[in-house]
Amino acid sequence: MRYPKECVLKECVEAVIRPLEPGDRPLLDAFYSRIPESDRWFMNYDVMDTAVMDTWFDAVEKGSICSILALCNETVVGQGSLYLRGFGATRHVGRFRIVVLPEYRQMRLGTWLLLDLIQLAMDQGLEMLRADLVAGVEDGAIEAVKKFDFFKFAELKEYMMDIQGNRQDMVIMVKRLHKEWSDF
Repeated sequence: MRYPKECVLKECVEAVIRPLEPGDRPLLDAFYSRIPESDRWFMNYDVMDTAVMDTWFDAVEKGSICSILALCNETVVGQGSLYLRGFGATRHVGRFRIVVLPEYRQMRLGTWLLLDLIQLAMDQGLEMLRADLVAGVEDGAIEAVKKFDFFKFAELKEYMMDIQGNRQDMVIMVKRLHKEWSDF
């Protein structure tokens, strides 16, 4: 995949998508500080913890995570990650997470990031992509991935707990991948 990639969002807002670089730590820290705590709560990692982010950047450097950034005017406005397993029974399955600043949601930025993550997964030879989403909280994301042939693989009732302690259902969405886009 060729980067940087320029894209135009709704309302003619321009963004650049490119891979995460080692020097992007301050940009990413500033990005996550602008994400509401209620959104960060559902991430698998505490992105505000320096030690957690050190470990995460190490994983990116080792190649077990592929990460891309979306920038507007040198500010990170979106980030997508593809989590890879190099060994074991699920090494053919990648997981992904996309995070977008609230003011850039509904502008198709998540769609641009998802397209790139799908291509990265195909480039890695993965056979499936998986996203774990929270029903009632991430319904927009659930509907968005359905447009890219993701299907509900499972729903775990009352599996997640929101920041107030309320139980939420987790929806596991899966997409089967092909070797090339023409195989669809």
